[in-house]
Amino acid sequence: MGESRHIFVVSAPSGAGKRTILQRVMAADSKLSLSVSVTTRQPREGESDGIDYEFISEEAFEKLIAENALVEWASVHGSLYGTCRSELERVTNSGADALLELDVQGMRNVRNAGLDAVTIFIAPPSMKELERRIRSRAADTDNQIALRMNNARDEMAARGEFDYIIVNDDLDEAVAAVEAVIQESRK
Repeated sequence: MGESRHIFVVSAPSGAGKRTILQRVMAADSKLSLSVSVTTRQPREGESDGIDYEFISEEAFEKLIAENALVEWASVHGSLYGTCRSELERVTNSGADALLELDVQGMRNVRNAGLDAVTIFIAPPSMKELERRIRSRAADTDNQIALRMNNARDEMAARGEFDYIIVNDDLDEAVAAVEAVIQESRK
């Protein structure tokens, strides 16, 4: 009899350090596998198709919606993001626990789809620090930064909807806290 697989949804405002935390958590936990999301946005420098995201056209995304092939999807910062049912099944059928890196809308959609998921929100220590982190990436225009900050305020307001809130003030402590949630959830 197979052990049941867990689904972990991790959300955070852009710039809160979610990607860095998840890379460290996954490097230390061979039983976790990232469910690769599909997106219509352009790849950022250093991102690889099929590794960070599956980068697809809006037409291909619309087809996935029409075919009911997505567990969840949302429009974020002007681009579409989603989780393919087939990708989630691939991860859980491999024997791993699925890790979904989603925004607040995505987490809500996972819950609305009836999936039993443990939800974790990564919060910045402050909005001022969040803005500093976003600006230090030097990847966004002032308009994009303003949009990200506005979205971050909305996401921070929704943090109470999550099972766990972890403040990323110290990276090592935040990584340890996420690892502890995952270990505890597996018991």
